[in-house]
Amino acid sequence: MGCTTILIGKKASYDGSTIIARNEDSSNGTFDPKRTVVVTPEEQPRHYRSVLSHVEIELPDNPQRYTAVPNALLDEGIWGEAGFNEAQVAMSATETITTNERVLGADPLVTLVPAKGKPGEEGYEPEVPGGIGEEDFLTIVLPYVNSAREGVRRLGELLETYGTYEMNGTAFSDADEVWWIESVGGHHWIARRVPDEAYVTMPNQLGIDDFDLDDAMGGQRDFMCSADLREWMAANHLDLTLSDADLGLAGSDEGAVCADGVHTRFNPREAFGSHTGRDHVYNTCRAWMMQRTLNPSDAWDGPDAEWGPESDDIPWCRVPERKLTIEDVKDVLSTHYDGTPFDPYGNLGTEAERRRYRSIGINRNNHLAVLQLRPYAPVATRCVQWMAYGSNAFNTLAPFFAQVGDMPAYLRDTTGHVTTENFYWANRIIAAIADPHFNDNVNTIDNYRERTMAFGQRVLRETDARVAALAEAGADAAEVEGVLEEANQRVADELHDETDKLLDKVLYTSSMLMKNAFSLSDH
Repeated sequence: MGCTTILIGKKASYDGSTIIARNEDSSNGTFDPKRTVVVTPEEQPRHYRSVLSHVEIELPDNPQRYTAVPNALLDEGIWGEAGFNEAQVAMSATETITTNERVLGADPLVTLVPAKGKPGEEGYEPEVPGGIGEEDFLTIVLPYVNSAREGVRRLGELLETYGTYEMNGTAFSDADEVWWIESVGGHHWIARRVPDEAYVTMPNQLGIDDFDLDDAMGGQRDFMCSADLREWMAANHLDLTLSDADLGLAGSDEGAVCADGVHTRFNPREAFGSHTGRDHVYNTCRAWMMQRTLNPSDAWDGPDAEWGPESDDIPWCRVPERKLTIEDVKDVLSTHYDGTPFDPYGNLGTEAERRRYRSIGINRNNHLAVLQLRPYAPVATRCVQWMAYGSNAFNTLAPFFAQVGDMPAYLRDTTGHVTTENFYWANRIIAAIADPHFNDNVNTIDNYRERTMAFGQRVLRETDARVAALAEAGADAAEVEGVLEEANQRVADELHDETDKLLDKVLYTSSMLMKNAFSLSDH
């Protein structure tokens, strides 16, 4: 499943927040309608069974309440995707990533093996369940962790125990740290803390490009990994580092190589990832566009560019030129190569160039969740789950407080059939109508986004002040939660009204541009 992720450390964000954000994109040929919900401890399963892989897991009996963005239709499982728990830990799961044949040969994926025959028949072989995957991750991890580090450790233990049938990257954050964990083969994993002053760009490709095995096996300040990663890498010759010693150079880095031949510092993207032609039209181009936007002073274009759309060595993380905002996140996760020859709505390139690369703001976006932890806000209002549904080139991002007992119906009650009465399908309709006449509708869409996001920021500010006053007056938790739910409903009502108005405007504009339009009228 295609997705795009950006992670922002607390010193790189505009207000000291940690921010993790991701587009979930549906597979080609399908819609996956999304909902935003609150899952209470009573609703959380104690015995979990995956729909896709049939793996069964006994879950702890002490789950926290948490938010999630599950599928509206549960025929393929929950797919909880993104949320906060009561301990104010955020999780985004998952970014489907790539690997290579060496890794899969050394640690095969754990796939479901269907039963052969029926019980009692000669030659019957029972089903063998597969491992865990994106369908399961949020549900079996988020309710049970109290920090971003704990999230990495719990998911890592589950990967080692049950294995996985797909390669995935997952983000965790708390008020202090952002962590990124990538599965490697069926049972192995690596994780790296995002530097506080940096941001990370992640398309559907194994991303971490620098790893410190000594730290991961020791103090774990910035790195973590599966317990046997070093031995497994050595046994399967996975370290591709070409050192000074290999080149016979003086002053070689002998101390950087372990006794088993694995370097203590290596590039996981080379060891565990891929660099295929598909990556160059589907993955590297997205990282290039995001970093081109956030570090515009670098040379990104022409023969002198340090990195181009098909470069395999675009950094996993880097320091931005200025502090990054929620609006920046929305921009880069909505982009379609705006201002370049590769924009499908532009006129700078040839027809072939405009169709060359996979956009980030694509028709198959299901939702965008931006999980912001604001350390300066009252405790009850620190966790803000910004949500957008549908294709990001045509939608807006609205903030909702996560420490609540329920979400507004406009986001919660998404149905399997098309209707303008929920946010998901309203955007699908707007996108389909506006797309053929993008340049005639784009100003209207941009104004809609500006108004709704400004309104959301205003509600956040006003609610912070109201909750701070309630806390000073000694209000109880139930009263504060009621204020947060009231604020969420206020945002949803404004969003509903503005989205209906946008639908009206793009419908009229595009209708007047239909091929059978005729200016002469009988009125």
